[in-house]
Amino acid sequence: VQLVESGGGSVQAGGSLRLSCSGSGFTSSSVCMGWFRQEPDKEREGVAALGWYGESVYARSVKGRFTISKDNAKNTLYLEMNSLQPEDTAVYYCAAGPRWCGATFDTSIYHYWGQGTPVTVSS
Repeated sequence: VQLVESGGGSVQAGGSLRLSCSGSGFTSSSVCMGWFRQEPDKEREGVAALGWYGESVYARSVKGRFTISKDNAKNTLYLEMNSLQPEDTAVYYCAAGPRWCGATFDTSIYHYWGQGTPVTVSS
């Protein structure tokens, strides 16, 4: 199993980015997947997650600004990030869990992780 993130970069506050996570070695349509982020010296936190059935959950800080979606035909997970703020600056990771799991931020559920893509938002 491999997860490869892309789409990170530097933007000014108020800008937008779209992260992609291309998966291989598993079928995205039957697993839960999620986006997490981590700042230096802080714990990894859940940003948005998608259950295998399509239900989603968002962190309170990003709700209304970020949208998680998945293209099962491409085995790819996306995170559309709008109205970015400096506090969104972090390394963003995608993760894939076991089959038939629901949307969750419990990191122990996720078996596979990408290498991370950095997002920097300047004021």
